[in-house]
Amino acid sequence: MWKLIATLSWLDIKLRYRGSILGPFWVTMSTGVMVAALGLVYSTLFDQDMHDYLPYLSLSLVFWTAMSLVVTDACTTFTQAEGMIRSMRMPFSVHIWRVMTRNFLLLLHNLIIVVLVFAIYDTWPGWNALWAIPGLLVWLVDGVAACMLLGAICARFRDIPQIVGSIMQIAFYATPIVWKVDQIREGARFMPLNPVYVILEIVRGPLYGTPPSGVVWTSALVFSVALVIVAWLMFARVRGRLAFWV
Repeated sequence: MWKLIATLSWLDIKLRYRGSILGPFWVTMSTGVMVAALGLVYSTLFDQDMHDYLPYLSLSLVFWTAMSLVVTDACTTFTQAEGMIRSMRMPFSVHIWRVMTRNFLLLLHNLIIVVLVFAIYDTWPGWNALWAIPGLLVWLVDGVAACMLLGAICARFRDIPQIVGSIMQIAFYATPIVWKVDQIREGARFMPLNPVYVILEIVRGPLYGTPPSGVVWTSALVFSVALVIVAWLMFARVRGRLAFWV
């Protein structure tokens, strides 16, 4: 049902920015302003070379935005489709892929910022960027699992989205996004225990020209497998009740 999924995803974006002149490019513009502002401030605070720091920051913020949007939207995977779920028989996977497709389109908009920064500083990653493809596939699997898990839980408990939002805010400061791993020295060896860091790094690292280590990849796969198992067990248990919860 890919045509229906694509249509619903595009309709979601149009409705979200209805009446706006720039549409989803407002997100791109705000992210670009944030990259410029934080790059100027933190490069001074951390004594970083802008030629090296701004490409890192642009990658970090663009992919962090994509990750946080997927997690946030995952909480409303089924509640936002309440009318469709109650009125017609349709696979729940349609609503999951609707969320994933919508956020993929938004990610493509924001990647313009990364391309501009790379062009300005002439810091292209080269063939190392190909290592980001397996990382994006892991992101795809994790995103679907997150929609299954959070979508089901949040349909039953409506307070969970606020909790998830708070956790993501804490994760932003606890993860190397505006700062780098090597800045914490001895604490760097504990970073593979941070699931947000390893999931982010398997995509960001190759595009920055530094493919992630085997430890990072192993941690990312372990966390991903655990998420998939928990999501599958949860969804298989409650899928028959979702129509009553929404």
